Amino acid sequence: MKEQKYNAYLKEIGKFIPKDRIYTDELRLLAWGTDAGFYRLIPKIVIRAKDENEVSRLLALADKYTLPVTFRAAGTSLSGQSISDSILIVAGKNWEKYSISEDFERITLQPGIIGARVNEILKPHGRKFAPDPASVKSAMVGGIVMNNASGMNCGTHANSDKELLSAKIVLADGTRLNTGDPESRMTFEKNHTPFLNKIIEIRDEIRNDNELSDRIRKKYSIKNVTGLNLLPFVIYDDPFDIIAHLMVGSEGTLAFLSEVTMKTEHDYPYSASAMLYFSNIKDACRAVVAMKPGPVFSAELLDKKSLASVNDTTGTGLTAVLTETKADTPEELQANIEEIKKILSPFKTVTPIHFTDKPEEYSKYWAIRSGIFPSVGGTRRPGTTVLIEDVAFPLKELPEATADLQELLVTNEYHDACIYGHALEGNFHFIISQSFDSPEQVARYEKLMDEVKTLVVDKYDGSLKAEHGTGRNMAPFVKYEWGERAYGFMKAVKELFDPKGLLNPGVIFNEDPHCHLKHFKPMPLTNAHVDKCIECGFCEVNCLTCGFSLSSRQRIVIQREISRLKKLSDTESSERLKTLQKQYKYLGNATCAGDGLCSMSCPMGINVGDLTHDIRQANLPEKSIGYKTGDFVANHFAETKSALRPVLYLANMAHNMLGDKVMSSIGQGLHQIGVPLWTPSMPKPYYPHRIQQHEESLKVVYFPSCINQTMGTAKDSPDQTPLIDKTVALLQKAGYEVIFPENMKNLCCGTIWESKGMMDIADRKSAELEAALYKASNGGKYPVLCDQSPCLHRMREVMTQVKLYEPVEFIYTFLKDKLVFSPIDEPIAVHITCSMRKINLGNMLVDLAHLCSTKVIVPEEVGCCGFAGDRGFTYPEVNAYALRKLKPQIEKAGVKTGYSNSRTCEIGLTTNAGIPYISIVYLVDKCTTSKNKCHEQPA
Repeated sequence: MKEQKYNAYLKEIGKFIPKDRIYTDELRLLAWGTDAGFYRLIPKIVIRAKDENEVSRLLALADKYTLPVTFRAAGTSLSGQSISDSILIVAGKNWEKYSISEDFERITLQPGIIGARVNEILKPHGRKFAPDPASVKSAMVGGIVMNNASGMNCGTHANSDKELLSAKIVLADGTRLNTGDPESRMTFEKNHTPFLNKIIEIRDEIRNDNELSDRIRKKYSIKNVTGLNLLPFVIYDDPFDIIAHLMVGSEGTLAFLSEVTMKTEHDYPYSASAMLYFSNIKDACRAVVAMKPGPVFSAELLDKKSLASVNDTTGTGLTAVLTETKADTPEELQANIEEIKKILSPFKTVTPIHFTDKPEEYSKYWAIRSGIFPSVGGTRRPGTTVLIEDVAFPLKELPEATADLQELLVTNEYHDACIYGHALEGNFHFIISQSFDSPEQVARYEKLMDEVKTLVVDKYDGSLKAEHGTGRNMAPFVKYEWGERAYGFMKAVKELFDPKGLLNPGVIFNEDPHCHLKHFKPMPLTNAHVDKCIECGFCEVNCLTCGFSLSSRQRIVIQREISRLKKLSDTESSERLKTLQKQYKYLGNATCAGDGLCSMSCPMGINVGDLTHDIRQANLPEKSIGYKTGDFVANHFAETKSALRPVLYLANMAHNMLGDKVMSSIGQGLHQIGVPLWTPSMPKPYYPHRIQQHEESLKVVYFPSCINQTMGTAKDSPDQTPLIDKTVALLQKAGYEVIFPENMKNLCCGTIWESKGMMDIADRKSAELEAALYKASNGGKYPVLCDQSPCLHRMREVMTQVKLYEPVEFIYTFLKDKLVFSPIDEPIAVHITCSMRKINLGNMLVDLAHLCSTKVIVPEEVGCCGFAGDRGFTYPEVNAYALRKLKPQIEKAGVKTGYSNSRTCEIGLTTNAGIPYISIVYLVDKCTTSKNKCHEQPA
């Protein structure tokens, strides 16, 4: 009967949701059914909703067929809030619109916009998004609000509940309401009078119970997200305000949040931080209690295990408090620092108190703090699950309560557990690693949670859940913490909003007292490069295929399941294994760019590109045709490049004769039968010729990448000089003698083979190149320039005998003082390649561009271009998805030319931006003359 309902539901939603946004295949159900928490449920249907209208229709149909629904944004929730064994509606990449009020004091947001992105939008106006969970760089607004996720600065005074002004919601039956719109309120009041009357009735009952009202105020004076939010009934008179604020912390159990309007907060321009070290956790907490009345904005405690996980070597067994103060002027900041030092004078710190106001210094402290959870998780015993819980105590009880919590963990033999968190708010997280592979281990965990419940609730009257949402882990204890009467009001609210109990069942309200001991996520070993991953999702913000095929986290999830299934021998597991392996070929392997940007937002630096390379290598045994082809090309590299030039020549001739439209059509047709895609941005061939070398005192070894040795300029390039010639001219303009390595036509850095998983061939080619560069550079004496940043990145990873530079770095370091810059007065765009990001040269590229132009555009939310070497030719859809936000920004800014430093990236950028992208070398050459006129070359 249930199966028939799902089939009927699928049939009906197929009438208004495209098939490519409805997932029922084995692989994507598993991928999207996994979040950052330690539970797992596999949904029957996953739907990538596009707008509020779609969600309304989806919920109305779910109501019709009585099918449960769960909502998901980024999936960084930690307590099982965004998993489902029924229908999962994802509101992420399609939900990123926003608007700001004229005074910048209010911002309206859709649920799929990332918290850190909101701060980027507000920063130029001196404002910020107040909620600041540690996951703010990955978590989306929908999850932040619906979990009432707070963080280091916002406490209870500026969390989502305090900052929310109005909300647009969709109820369980598909009804839509905008609490900030008079017309919507009027319509709802007319059609849902009993609903509003019930809200008023609950409000009055709670207010007439003085004991309960006082208890609610007390419970929310510290961080508390256990159960539904009862505070609105005490604070607000207007039933629509109560409805809006009931959404905060409701975890999708009451309605879908399609939009929220929130107050913004003043962003102090000056900040200073200090890492304070204490000999024990009690002293650290006493110092925090003392600092609370002072000008302290945050005080984050890190116990000895937390410090060890991030390799802090200050001292063994210490506890640290990362402290921050802010101000509007440098003088106010210094006064704050002096006041804090005075407050701390009675306390003994292990090291002298030192505040730094340098962003490059204190940002490292806060990066450590934000990454504690995944970093500690990365130190767990392989194969175990990492769990995090967050409790809050009244601040005056903090020293004793923290010591009790620490003792409780030790008594239960969780010796690798750590305690850390927002000490200034009495809010601590504790992390444990736990195995669930035996009844004894499950019983051990059950005992721990029962004792935590007793300690937090009975002894200190604190919060079992302070900020991560109730979820499944604390659902059995909501009534215990709040008592029968308060819990009864929560149930009444749930029944009013969701009378059939269809929204996120099992979360917050769960009749099973053991629900927190079921549906644990398996964490089998799969690959040494990724085994430390805890699936937090921090990587996804930098994964270009997140929302297209699979994200970096989801690739790990699938590979772990494949590894688990390989150990089973039953028929069902074998069939599922075959299905996942087949579906992974395109979604997981083929569409992974392997760019490694995921590692930049992973606190443990996990690079899923390494996993992809290993998988490709395993799929290419030495006797396979693919491997033999790669080996042949490596051994006959010069001949291969020579063979490609006539192909480029013929394509260019046809392009000139037939024009863009006809050639694009032909290219698309050929691509349908497996030929790499041709686009109008494809360059002409480059035929090497002898370049005149000038004897100079300054010498540089120039290794043109093999792609630039093969490809010339595109038809519409604003400068038709081949890049190699242009680079030589620029170097000579600055007074350099250019040296080319011997046998250059046969040399390659190895990136081509690395991307295909042929690691041994890649290393062989790298070794050949290093030997040639070492000889050409006179034993490493002269600097070596490579004109392709991805090639340079690999060279730096594997070569140690030569000093390597990519174009921006070489120009900025060696040529800037030898050239006269005359900036052009026209807007230009720059693209920071993945390799530049990984070697921290992005800012240098922008600075160099500013020397050349008065208006430099760095398009927002454009990371990896997705071309990934040659994959832009074979899988152009990945390139198009990665650059989907580029063209509107280019057109709005009136940019005519873009600049980067990777030829293949430039092809993809040109194709998707509608303007030519060329090397930054062209821009520098265009905007400079030589300080020494005798070196100046004709343009």
